[in-house]
Amino acid sequence: MNISSFDDLLQAARQQSEPQRLLFVFAGADLPEDSTPAQREQFLAGQGGALVPLMYVDKTPEELHTFADLVQESHQFGKEWSIVFAAALSGSGGLAPTSQAAEKPLERMVEAIKAGTLGTFIPFDRQGQPVMLG
Repeated sequence: MNISSFDDLLQAARQQSEPQRLLFVFAGADLPEDSTPAQREQFLAGQGGALVPLMYVDKTPEELHTFADLVQESHQFGKEWSIVFAAALSGSGGLAPTSQAAEKPLERMVEAIKAGTLGTFIPFDRQGQPVMLG
């Protein structure tokens, strides 16, 4: 299925043969200390910078009805984010993975984002639209 919106992600997760747990890592943009003057100028214009993971959460598709629900929950943490990365963890035997089972995969997502290895995640902007990074 082509994921062209957050709603598509929820629909795809609900249609899988095994229950899913959705993993989300919220990230903000930051300017590295060793940035050049040109990079600083671009960053101030709203481009460039480095993605910095700020917080993460896991949810079953049934716990999350809309992107607005996810955004609302993110406000509880008091951190401004620019992009949210999504991935799914598949269950087995008709049971969705637990939040405890999602902890290590979420930590690996955080480390992958820090390293710039984003290929297996779907990034969404603050409006729930997929973002092309590169």
